[in-house]
Amino acid sequence: MENHSLFFILLWLPWSFFILGDPQLLNSQTQALLQLKKHLEYPKQLDIWYDRRTMFCFLPPSSKVNISCEFHSVTELKIMGDKPSIEVTDFHGFPIPNQTLSVSFSMDSFVTTLTRLTSLKVLSLVSLGIWGPLPNKIHRLSSLECLDLSSNFLFGSIPPKVSTMVKIQTLVLDDNFFNDTVHVFDFTSNLKSLSLKNNKLKQGPLDFTSLTHLKVLDLSGNRLYSHLPTIPKGLIMVSLNRNSFNGEIPTQYTLLTHLQHLDISFNSLIGIPPASLFSFPNISSLNLASNMLSGSLGYYNLTCGNNLEFVDISDNRLTGSLPSCLNSESGNKVVNFSGNCLSIDHHHQHPLSYCRDEVHKDQSTQNANGLGVSISLIGGIVVIIVLLGIAFVIICRHYCHRRISEQHLLHKSVHENSATGFSSEILNNARYISETTKLGTQSLPPCRSFTLEELNEATNNFDNSAFLGEGSYGKLYKGRLEGGSQVAIRCLPTTKKYWIRNLKLRLDMLAKIRHPHLVAILGHCIEVKQDDGCVNRVFLVYEYIPNGNFRSYLSENCVGEVLNWSERLAVLIGVCKAVQFLHTGVIPGFFHNRLKTNNILLNEHRMAKLNDYGLSIISEETNNNCKVKGEDPKSWQMTRLEDDVYSFGLILLETMIGPSLAAKKEGTLRDELACLSKQEGRGRLMNPVVSATASQESISIVISITNKCIFPELWSRPSFEDILWNLQYAAQVQDQIVNKD
Repeated sequence: MENHSLFFILLWLPWSFFILGDPQLLNSQTQALLQLKKHLEYPKQLDIWYDRRTMFCFLPPSSKVNISCEFHSVTELKIMGDKPSIEVTDFHGFPIPNQTLSVSFSMDSFVTTLTRLTSLKVLSLVSLGIWGPLPNKIHRLSSLECLDLSSNFLFGSIPPKVSTMVKIQTLVLDDNFFNDTVHVFDFTSNLKSLSLKNNKLKQGPLDFTSLTHLKVLDLSGNRLYSHLPTIPKGLIMVSLNRNSFNGEIPTQYTLLTHLQHLDISFNSLIGIPPASLFSFPNISSLNLASNMLSGSLGYYNLTCGNNLEFVDISDNRLTGSLPSCLNSESGNKVVNFSGNCLSIDHHHQHPLSYCRDEVHKDQSTQNANGLGVSISLIGGIVVIIVLLGIAFVIICRHYCHRRISEQHLLHKSVHENSATGFSSEILNNARYISETTKLGTQSLPPCRSFTLEELNEATNNFDNSAFLGEGSYGKLYKGRLEGGSQVAIRCLPTTKKYWIRNLKLRLDMLAKIRHPHLVAILGHCIEVKQDDGCVNRVFLVYEYIPNGNFRSYLSENCVGEVLNWSERLAVLIGVCKAVQFLHTGVIPGFFHNRLKTNNILLNEHRMAKLNDYGLSIISEETNNNCKVKGEDPKSWQMTRLEDDVYSFGLILLETMIGPSLAAKKEGTLRDELACLSKQEGRGRLMNPVVSATASQESISIVISITNKCIFPELWSRPSFEDILWNLQYAAQVQDQIVNKD
């Protein structure tokens, strides 16, 4: 009997090893992957998929390809291609050489092969040149929780059976060419994010109220018309901009108390915007620009929510005074209100008659549309329409001519001095710095010029006891001004020679920037050589931030008190808001800010403030009259915005792993980020404080956006608006977990 038992055990062991320990996929799964490679016409990133002997589940993840497996089946498949649809303005349903897959590609066969991966939970196929209508059979991927087919060449309608995918939580079909009507999706309550931006969708009234758990809705950049859609109350982010929505903002929108971001700009909305939109408790960004909103906001005793940081009501037909909570002197909000008829001097406002005439024209046109019942009135209606059309053409010609003239002036000014990148007119007038740059910390004194004697006295002649450190932008000293206030003084390196006039104009422009998450520049000092009139030394005077930099709070071995995950997210969100402001809230924008964790300072309330921003316009400033021999001058404007995105991705990674990240090579960083996507990798690499205090869902969101930030291809990196949303969503998920506990 014992011999039989022993024989049975010996017979079972090899099979148990095969069943439980075999790292290879099921044969059907392997065949499906190899067939997908064939469908995609053998892209280079899939060269490592050799044959059936390939250990697919153990292939190293990369920014281009990632496969995850459970129980010998593929659960996650992500492939990033190099055929972005954003480079094509229109698509007519036929393959485009070097842009789409060839004419032999079959979307129906491709999806059929995909459905053989029956355990698939995450599917991301981006910029692969996939083209054709999306088949209804996509719903057979019943285990899918996330589907991302963005930046391809899909057209036609979104198949209604997508709504039967009961487990799906995220659906992203951005940057395609869907051009049919939008079906009212009857998803289960699992759907949390629906993004269909930058397609050609068209539809009448839409109702999304059945999606009770929806948090993100992005329908921007389509051809949707009629009234704004009806949406569920729990939404956090709504983007409906760049469509043709008309009518008034529905009363139902006043109930969206969870909203943090609302963008309904560039539509044809009319009426007075509801006051409650400005006062939602969580609202941080509100964009109502470029509509036909009219009336006076002064009728309201308008209040603004405590978290409101960005408001754009520009290019509407609003009249009256600007409510006090939107005034440039009310806190740290960024407010854009140009292009209206507000009673504010010197803020690019139209005369009051412009808005009244436009509103009257709209009302007359709407009334005329309902007077077709009487033949006797047709002639009168035609006359009214003709007269209004003539008036509209005259006004448009006058207004458009003025806008074109202003744009021509900006274009001319930027290019009239190629050696420096900015004209003296822009720098001197600072007319193209957004009005919102004046919205800063009101308790700070205005920027001024300092004398070298003042700085010597403040630092005891730059004594070693005042020395704080040295970086790529020179030495930093702590000082105390005559009035007793503490400051930080940066002495910029003098390896380059500067033209005094242009340098001072640049310093003045930089000093106008104010944002709650930026270290404010209080002034500057320029020391000039007597012999040749060029600059000898340049000093920048900053507000003093007492509690050290972010890096000192990221590790148990550092001096500062270690921050938990929620606190780290708060810092990251603050910095992200600051960089987004530098990129989009200021004209011309400030890019290439050399973002690093030791350039992020924390004040006494642990609020993040970004330091050393915008200094590339000074460090790269040269002039033909005072130029270092052999140096090739380069305009700082040519620096790509994506550099900041990549740098911020490294900050995100350092926040999760720790300061040791700074000494590692780029290839190692990518490998470690790939490991963080797996549970065992997190346990090995993640900072212990992060592992102990972060929820898995929250950390996964941050890992995902970090991976996008450090993609090698510039075009594939996200905008700071996208990064900010992901971080805010991660913080909300984290807060929900903490509150439950």
